[in-house]
Amino acid sequence: MVAAALDAMAGTRWGRWLGLVTAVWVQCISGNNYTFSNYSHALKALMGLTQLQLNGLSVAKDVGKAFGLLAGLASDSVPTWLLLVIGSLEGLLGYGAQWMVVSGTVAPLPYWQMCVFLCLGGNSTTWMNTAVLVTCIRNFRRSRGPVSGLLKGYVGLSTAIFTDVCSALFADDPASFLVMLAVVPAAVCAVAMLFLREGPAADANAGAAAATEEEDGRCFAAINSLAVAIALYLLAADLTGIGGGGGVVSAVFVAVLLVLLASPAAVPALLAWKSWMKTRKAANADLEEADSLAAESAPLLLPASAKPAEAARPSGERPRLGEEHTIAEALMSLDFWLMFASFLMGVGTGLAVMNNLGQMGAAMGYADVSLFVSMTSIWGFFGRIASGTISEHFIKARAIPRPLWNAASQVVMAAGYIVMALAMPGSLFIGSVVVGACYGVRLAVTVPTASELFGLKYYGLIYNILILNLPLGSFLFSGLLAGLLYDAEATPVPGGGNTCVGAHCYRLVFLIMALACVVGFGLDVLLCVRTKRVYAKIHESKRSSRSAVAQRVS
Repeated sequence: MVAAALDAMAGTRWGRWLGLVTAVWVQCISGNNYTFSNYSHALKALMGLTQLQLNGLSVAKDVGKAFGLLAGLASDSVPTWLLLVIGSLEGLLGYGAQWMVVSGTVAPLPYWQMCVFLCLGGNSTTWMNTAVLVTCIRNFRRSRGPVSGLLKGYVGLSTAIFTDVCSALFADDPASFLVMLAVVPAAVCAVAMLFLREGPAADANAGAAAATEEEDGRCFAAINSLAVAIALYLLAADLTGIGGGGGVVSAVFVAVLLVLLASPAAVPALLAWKSWMKTRKAANADLEEADSLAAESAPLLLPASAKPAEAARPSGERPRLGEEHTIAEALMSLDFWLMFASFLMGVGTGLAVMNNLGQMGAAMGYADVSLFVSMTSIWGFFGRIASGTISEHFIKARAIPRPLWNAASQVVMAAGYIVMALAMPGSLFIGSVVVGACYGVRLAVTVPTASELFGLKYYGLIYNILILNLPLGSFLFSGLLAGLLYDAEATPVPGGGNTCVGAHCYRLVFLIMALACVVGFGLDVLLCVRTKRVYAKIHESKRSSRSAVAQRVS
């Protein structure tokens, strides 16, 4: 009976938004894969690792995402709550084992066992992200860009949230940090299991669809504004150092942050209150008013797609871009592999920086890199949330293909790597900001693009195939490129391991990654040209919907 009531709630407008808010909370804690730099130095010292070996652990963490294919396959046949259960349990085991080693509870485990536990921790987030993205994009089919930008934006903030809370409460202690990574995601997922559910979807007329889209736009604007406030709060705390050091000030900082993180719940609460007030008024309303209320309070009927229905294709004919693709059909498409390869150039190089920030900071003379980790996270948020909304706006206004924004991010990212290679004063700060923002753009733009080009039917698996770029990119750019070139410049230290100090340690790495981004830019431009027809059709559909609303109002 409880499950039936929760499913019915998921079909209402305010229930959809409550599900989205709990999804936001899950994303706030599912970026733990990007926090390796915060405790990698402890693993390196305890286990006596070289940089290449340490990068091997980082690659093992990212290889966990390759097993996200299992989450993609499961997303079409198991409920959202079960995906969240699996992810939270894997995180407890993976990060819990790392905590036991770093805290000294157990002796350092063999290298291969540490790789397994890092892999488990990395895989845990694929179950959480798949549950959240697939469910929310299906619940908000006409707002894929804003949904992707919002959810991926909070993933970007999660690293800064974990880093700043640990700094405030535990003085950057690596063991305490790992406890947070193990326990907090499980607690948040327990809440999301109740409210994050896929609502009913059915065809609706263009006018109703556009009206719903316009109303949803106001709710997205409110939650986006709260998200920006959280990002600015974290940014101010990092730049002033007010959140660190312990004591009453740090406790107040954490308390205010928790209130801000809870604040998006005001949106579904307000929608539920309005629905209740209308229900009360409807008791004495005439039949016409009651019918109007029923349309507002009953389970929301969503359009199956933002694109007009396609004519039936002859049997055996391959689908065109913008139509539903099977996995085999998507994998046989040149456009899929253009997207895959360009994604590799962006996220692969970005991960190399995130995974090696600790060693990059040490090479450039910084004793503490937590500021750079937070900057990467916070500006990653701005890149994600802005690109999702902006790309959606320009599809509606100008029919500009969404991949154009990926192309622009590749150019900026290449410039950031060149600045870091020059090793001027402040270059690591500038680089962490640029890399974070552009990495965020790539994630937020690619997620809805895949659903627009290849459909939603097998979207969970298509998304996780694209995410294979994370372990692949980590292996190529972090494990091999950065690890080998760093070790070539480093000198051994007593007790095992090695170290390198100076701008030369990573200069060649940055230059090669800049070249990779230039290649990615060319691939993105080609994809823009090939997808112009799809986005012209989406633009026309949205314009027709707005016209229908205008005519109905007039």
